[in-house]
Amino acid sequence: MPSPAPNCSPCAPPPRRRPERRSADPHAPRFDFTISARDGKARTGEIAMRRGAIRTPAFMPVGTAATVKAMKPADVRSSGADIILGNTYHLMLRPTAERVARLGGLHTFMGWDRPILTDSGGYQVMSLSDLTKRDENGVTFKSHLDGTRHMLSPERSIEIQRLLGSDIVMAFDELVPTTSTREVQAAAMARSMRWAKRSRDAFDGGGDHAANAAIFGIQQGALDERLRAESAGELTAIGFDGYAVGGLAVGEGQEAMFGCLDFAPGQLPEDKPRYLMGVGKPTDIVGAVERGIDMFDCVLPTRSGRTGQAFTRAGPINIRNAKFGEDRGPLDPACACPVCATWERAYLHHLVRSGEMLGAMLMTEHNLYFYQALMADLRSAIADGTLSLFANRFRAEYRGEK
Repeated sequence: MPSPAPNCSPCAPPPRRRPERRSADPHAPRFDFTISARDGKARTGEIAMRRGAIRTPAFMPVGTAATVKAMKPADVRSSGADIILGNTYHLMLRPTAERVARLGGLHTFMGWDRPILTDSGGYQVMSLSDLTKRDENGVTFKSHLDGTRHMLSPERSIEIQRLLGSDIVMAFDELVPTTSTREVQAAAMARSMRWAKRSRDAFDGGGDHAANAAIFGIQQGALDERLRAESAGELTAIGFDGYAVGGLAVGEGQEAMFGCLDFAPGQLPEDKPRYLMGVGKPTDIVGAVERGIDMFDCVLPTRSGRTGQAFTRAGPINIRNAKFGEDRGPLDPACACPVCATWERAYLHHLVRSGEMLGAMLMTEHNLYFYQALMADLRSAIADGTLSLFANRFRAEYRGEK
């Protein structure tokens, strides 16, 4: 047996090397949105920020707890993502925003050196928590983790997002179901606008963070065109870097959502990005882009990947189904992702049915590539003036579960 090389221990691990991180460009604009082409209501362009450019229309993978589940940051970037989303509610509870700040901020903490948008925490507070009090000041709630009591106000939400080092901060708002009475919807919208002003004021007082980050306001008003118009007018008067269409994708169905999107984006400033929160399925995204939306986020590609569902151009498939047990084809013959180039459906079927963690990782990676490829195709179609042709063909080919 050959002797080990001099000064080399055969059992010594290689030296640990952290991957190189791209620094924010101090000469890049804080936030600059340009529209390069239009096709009907749809737009394609770019958001320039200190940590990099965001091509629009853009899909943001969701990194709820400082991780895009089952994915390494470099692989998320390789899928085509320019920006990811982090969650204020979850990070404020664990590990806490203060700890993340002490450890260098969210980008350093999770190893993602490009833009991060953080939501305000309002949706999770109102959907996951045992609410004890909601008033003009904010929301007092019990943690879903351990029952401890916390207060989230516009000022506290902005403070948490500042501590995290978010690139795009979301204003704190109040969400009510679209099935609520108009009186309830109007009251929640009005309160959200008061909270938007407080969020803006708190953001502007954020010193260096405010000089390097952006803040988006959130339009509310359920499915009511007049309430949406009033909300848009108040947000515009306050002034934000971008505007979100909030309060949708909460069970109202695609037809009702599209009905709202037929008017809601057009009520917002033309020269600012428009972000549809929590959307969604591929056909939701295509229809929303046709109606003028520029940014999206959703847990669907990652959550579906962990449960064995893959998105393909012919529609979603459940890889758990027995018919895939000896299928030697790729997940999606039209996909160029590393998963489809390397592994067969039969192997993925085996991994998922066996509960192997690699199955969740590979299915998630494919789904993120699928979503980013869809966004790239939408950008190209808008630039070429062929969006309607592309969208109609996509809908014709994309069907139910196979």
